Amino acid sequence: MTLFTRIINGEIPSYKVAEDEHYYAFLDINPLQKGHTLVIPKLPEPEADYIFDLDDETLAGLMVFAKKVAAGIQKATDCKRVGVAVLGMEVNHVHVHLVPLNQEGDLNFRNPKLSLSADEMAQMANSIAEAIDPL
Repeated sequence: MTLFTRIINGEIPSYKVAEDEHYYAFLDINPLQKGHTLVIPKLPEPEADYIFDLDDETLAGLMVFAKKVAAGIQKATDCKRVGVAVLGMEVNHVHVHLVPLNQEGDLNFRNPKLSLSADEMAQMANSIAEAIDPL
C-alpha cells in the first residue's frame, strides 16, 4: 500500500482540497509555491506508479478532475496560471502536481521548498476547496 493510498484511506493526515469517488486532491507538504496541490487517482492495489499505465478512462478522468482543482487554485491564489507536472519518481502512486505560477521559474523542482505553518496550510486548503466549482 502506498503512502498516497494511506492518505486516501485517512490513515495519514492531509490538507484535502477536493475528493470524489475516483480522485483525491491535497496540498503538497513540501510545496514549490503556496497552493501547490497533488491530484491522485484512487487505485486498487497494486497501485499504478506511471501515469501512462492508467487505463484511458482513469487517465482522462484524472485530468478533468485536475482541471477543476486547477481552476480553484487559480481563484484562491490569484496566480497567472497553474502549471502541471507529472514526475512520478517521489511516490510509487500516479500523481499530478498543480503549481500556481506567476513566472516560469515557479515550476522548477530544484527551487527551495516553502515552509508553511499548519495554519497556513489549512487556510490554503480551505481557500482552494471553497473556490472549486462543485465536482
